[in-house]
Amino acid sequence: MNDYLLWLANESCSVWWNDSARMKELENALKHGAQGVTTNPVLIADSLYAKEEGWAFELRNLLENPPSPERTEEIIRRITCKIAAMFRPVYDRTEGMQGYVCAQVDPRQAGNRGFMLDMARRLHTWAPNIAVKLPVTYAGLDVLEECISEGITVTATVSFTVPQVFETARRYIKGKKRAHSRGNQAGRCFSVVMVGRIDDYIRDVVHDGKMDIPEFDIVQCGTAIIKRLYEYYRNNNIDAILMPAGMRGSYHATSLAGGVMSMSIHPKIQNMLNDVARPYRQMINESIDKKVIKKLLEIPEFVRAYEPDGMKPADFITYGVVQKTLAQFTESWMKIESFSC
Repeated sequence: MNDYLLWLANESCSVWWNDSARMKELENALKHGAQGVTTNPVLIADSLYAKEEGWAFELRNLLENPPSPERTEEIIRRITCKIAAMFRPVYDRTEGMQGYVCAQVDPRQAGNRGFMLDMARRLHTWAPNIAVKLPVTYAGLDVLEECISEGITVTATVSFTVPQVFETARRYIKGKKRAHSRGNQAGRCFSVVMVGRIDDYIRDVVHDGKMDIPEFDIVQCGTAIIKRLYEYYRNNNIDAILMPAGMRGSYHATSLAGGVMSMSIHPKIQNMLNDVARPYRQMINESIDKKVIKKLLEIPEFVRAYEPDGMKPADFITYGVVQKTLAQFTESWMKIESFSC
């Protein structure tokens, strides 16, 4: 048993979700208190191509058809709905507060408002506990606001920066007000910060620019960003749920433990957390050293990510790590599209 995960689930103020779509890992996650699942095209493709999952057999009739957008969506639907059924008891027990499984819109359409909205509405119908994943691009934010107003729960993804999460909160609040003005219930919002991916991106920028920034500081980029956001959310009573994701080590989880947030934790990081020594601590309120922040602010790309006015919504889709992540998601989407027995 993983004592740290059980502590996180049962004794801290945090919640954790499983960052994987593999069945054995999902079963293990449920035993350790996981409250949801953050699937994406990379994780669906990983599960699909894992021979032990048996998807080729379960999808055999569907796979007789040639590749098409409809077939790809149906493959994702079947996998997602099977996972959603596993987590439905959590959704029911928490009265819709947790127990969600993510279903992501086609990453190739991150700037296409009409396409994403139509797809979001379809994904929402798959199961009561679906959280539709939308990219935090300018177009994605327009769709997010509309979804919230229609009662569709959203996970705002491809998100790494303070400006993105600030704008997500603003659009979520607008969507809620629109829903309430019509007497309807608003959708919920989980707001992602891919803490490890922003670390990776800033590291690339530092190395490429031959900047004198130590690794010790670089690996605190994502943590510094989400801790700043956590304080903002708490001070402004924003009820969207922050979701640190894309962790690269146990330090990402332990430094955020105790925050009222839903942590997305991959099985590799789960295993690392098993080695954390007791006593476990809730470290969310322990600030990043001001000297580290000062050093990181020497990096223009970190300034864009850390300062609330570092970027405007129209800039989000052009930010380096956004483009890199959309490219990876697109590659995995195409792997799902071409899957065969």
